[in-house]
Amino acid sequence: MSSLNLPPLPPVGGETTGRNVVDVITGQHRDLLELCDRLIAAPGDTRLAGVVIAELSRHLSAEEQYLYPAVRRTVPGGEDLADRELAEDHQLLVTLQQLQRAGSESRAERVAEVAAAVRRHVDADAEELLPVLVQMVPIEDLIRVGNRVETAEEAAPTRPHPGTPSTPPWNKVVDPAVAVVDKLRDAVTRRTTYAKDL
Repeated sequence: MSSLNLPPLPPVGGETTGRNVVDVITGQHRDLLELCDRLIAAPGDTRLAGVVIAELSRHLSAEEQYLYPAVRRTVPGGEDLADRELAEDHQLLVTLQQLQRAGSESRAERVAEVAAAVRRHVDADAEELLPVLVQMVPIEDLIRVGNRVETAEEAAPTRPHPGTPSTPPWNKVVDPAVAVVDKLRDAVTRRTTYAKDL
């Protein structure tokens, strides 16, 4: 039985396969830092800013749905760690909203704020959450959470919504519903939301 109360993975040749949550999150963090560096170099690039906002919105939603509950359930002191991360994520979503609405005169300042917040987010996860999760959770469960994070990210909002629920079960219901509206708006406005499409 999973220590995280997750259903078993279907058997694939008798072994658990897929990317574990640490690899998934670490890769996303690397990509987000690179995007932020590009945006700092070109703060007036609204298309790039839209991608940064979308990628971060999806990433934070997926972490809130699966990473933080895993930390709460398995890590000693995980409640406090997850609560602190949720508070920081909420502030990052507010900052993303400000960037989304920023005029050209304040855009560089907002970009710098977002980049600094992303760096703090990445450092906190890399130093506090992910190492202890690796120590406390079996690899099969880490893979299960990694699969869920990747799936949740695809069904997550592409815009910041700091007023929506940030903990299960409500975020698992509300985020996909809000994402439908976001993706419809993205299609109508032809907004680029993936780094690969830049």
